[in-house]
Amino acid sequence: MGRPEVDGLDGVVRVLREWQVDGAPMQLHPGDLGWFWRFGGERTAAAVRTWSRGGEVVAVGMLDDPELLRLAIAPELQRDEELAQRVAEDVSLPERDVLIEGKVYVEAPTGSLVPELLHKDGWDFDDPWVPLRRDLSTPVSDPGLRVEVVGPEQAAERIAVQRASFDGSTFTDERWHAMAAGAPYDDAQCLIARNEQGEAVAGVTVWSAGEGRPGLLEPMGVHRAHRGRRYGEAITIAAARALQELGASSATVATPAFNVGAVATYRSAGFEQLGDKRDVYRKG
Repeated sequence: MGRPEVDGLDGVVRVLREWQVDGAPMQLHPGDLGWFWRFGGERTAAAVRTWSRGGEVVAVGMLDDPELLRLAIAPELQRDEELAQRVAEDVSLPERDVLIEGKVYVEAPTGSLVPELLHKDGWDFDDPWVPLRRDLSTPVSDPGLRVEVVGPEQAAERIAVQRASFDGSTFTDERWHAMAAGAPYDDAQCLIARNEQGEAVAGVTVWSAGEGRPGLLEPMGVHRAHRGRRYGEAITIAAARALQELGASSATVATPAFNVGAVATYRSAGFEQLGDKRDVYRKG
């Protein structure tokens, strides 16, 4: 196991892009790393763990916070027993400098061996999340709303929509610029949707993993003062259209199963609901 320096993050992003495959379970995406990059390159590097075999990275973890590790594993090694045992051991022991003591969570690809080993060791399965996917092999319709790609001049509006969409959001101008300077943002866009009065009513950030690979929506939100007017559906359709233009093969997103409104919004925007996924957690 290793911890990359800031200048090693580009290599981590390249590996995560290569591991995004249509038809495979969702796992840590370069866009997840890109969204975390709003805290800056040094903090992003400090949150990343890599597992290597023979000098080749075979698994990547990102600490969304000290209690939650999100994993990506090379598709051909997701049932590799040696790798799974090493990862399970490293995440279980606080002295390995992955997860802290007490209650902690691990998100791993559905069907991979790591959560099974942790479950056998006494970890429990958490509440379900719902992954959703929209195929982009056919044209995406017009969202029916004015949508703009955000540059530095519109960043303040994107930030305002984010803060008005999520209670407790800490998104700021400084963090938008830090995110936009990160390597994953080379294949990403922020979008805002405007109503007939020209007000920014919804926003989303889309992340491509490269030509012919699944893209990601992270995050999407509707301004709390403008909900109930199907703006969420419109900005989600616009996100799918933007990813298609960026060369993505599909658009993916995940939301907690209890958030039935979000699930309904994504489905109304043409996304197909996939099988639930569950983190595993140690009670502490």
